Amino acid sequence: MGIKIHPTAHVSPGAELGDGVEVAEHAIIRDEVVLAENVYVGPSTIIEGPTSIGEGTKILFAASLGLPPQDLKYRGEKTELIIGKENVIREFVTIHRGTKGGGGKTIIGNNNLLMAYTHVAHDCKIGNNVILANLAQLGGHVLIEDMAILGGMVAVHQFVRIGKLAMIGASSLVLQDVLPFALVSGNPARVRDINRIGMRRKNYPCEKIDAVHKAIKLIAHSGLALPQAIQKIKREVANTDEVEHIIKFVENKSSRGIMRGKICQ
Repeated sequence: MGIKIHPTAHVSPGAELGDGVEVAEHAIIRDEVVLAENVYVGPSTIIEGPTSIGEGTKILFAASLGLPPQDLKYRGEKTELIIGKENVIREFVTIHRGTKGGGGKTIIGNNNLLMAYTHVAHDCKIGNNVILANLAQLGGHVLIEDMAILGGMVAVHQFVRIGKLAMIGASSLVLQDVLPFALVSGNPARVRDINRIGMRRKNYPCEKIDAVHKAIKLIAHSGLALPQAIQKIKREVANTDEVEHIIKFVENKSSRGIMRGKICQ
């Protein structure tokens, strides 16, 4: 298949390009960048290392990947950006390398869509099949689990966790951890409901959707302290895999606290 590099692009000798890689006009690939097979690097994109990008990932116009973190504690330590397979990274996206204090790695999984102008700061960890809509902005050390969806212009505070298949409405300010399967919105964001549409699209049966609704309602709307809400869930709600995931999410240590709020009846 071969490698295609436009004459106006610059690829450093210390970069590694797999078979089928295409580098478009005016793109810049620095040393210590590893591009797996069939990666496409769009016009005017810059990638600095150490950065690795998995097979089949498509990077469109003028993205900036692997640049140093915007952290005043950063002193030039060697840190990494790791991007998985089959991602789509759209125009003007920025993704920074990690910091020593955050473990040294920013990690993005597989099959994610990062729409135009999104920003992923240092030490973020993004799972698989995640969608970040236009202008979504992640502070440092944010964790996003699989299949979460962030609407346009969402701002996420550093150290926040966003659970599996959660959905965050457009223009929301996210200051606390978002429960798995929750639907949240607002400034600041609060829990509004569960992500019923998302669960149905993923073919979750009604009994599992109902169990998730009961669990999140107890956490978000009962007025109980978190330990009491969890005990009540364990006693009264069906012990599905999804409910167990919610319980573990809450019981894991949180830097920002768990988001609560009203949930539809």
